[in-house]
Amino acid sequence: MDLFTDQGFDATSMREIAERLGISKPAIYYHFASKEEILMALHMRLHQLGKAALARLAGQTVTLQLWESLLNEVLDQMVAQRKLFLMHERNQAAMEKLHRLREHDQSHEDLEQRLRHALTDPSLPLGDRVRMACSLGAAFGGLFMFGNAFEDVPGADLRSLIGGVVHGIVADHSQPSPS
Repeated sequence: MDLFTDQGFDATSMREIAERLGISKPAIYYHFASKEEILMALHMRLHQLGKAALARLAGQTVTLQLWESLLNEVLDQMVAQRKLFLMHERNQAAMEKLHRLREHDQSHEDLEQRLRHALTDPSLPLGDRVRMACSLGAAFGGLFMFGNAFEDVPGADLRSLIGGVVHGIVADHSQPSPS
């Protein structure tokens, strides 16, 4: 992950990966057929973030309080995996290529389906659903889309700041909600 983050996926060789790990190149190939498989294995770690929290949404009526609780859990995991987000962000072209090669990713589709179900639930007020969507966007924007802008900020500080923004979005009931 460090090599892909620092040098980029395309500029990193299997030899360099083996050297960094202190193992032989054949040992790497025993576990991974290619450098692309290593990148995909790292990417799949992202899919695990928040999976348990989202699983708790199944069969429950989502409220802003439940959503905020789940987002706090996901934020903790995201901050703990900041380097993974940074690696992903710095290697977007390689990630897009891998996604095209792996047309059908069931775990990704399941996560999206659960989120979509919560955000389209007509029993929730529209304003609440919009706050939920925006709070998720704020969390991902702060750590994923622009994570490299904050790589020098200590994790606990960044977690507190992003958590405050997310809480503010979820808790802001001053905006009128269209019927």
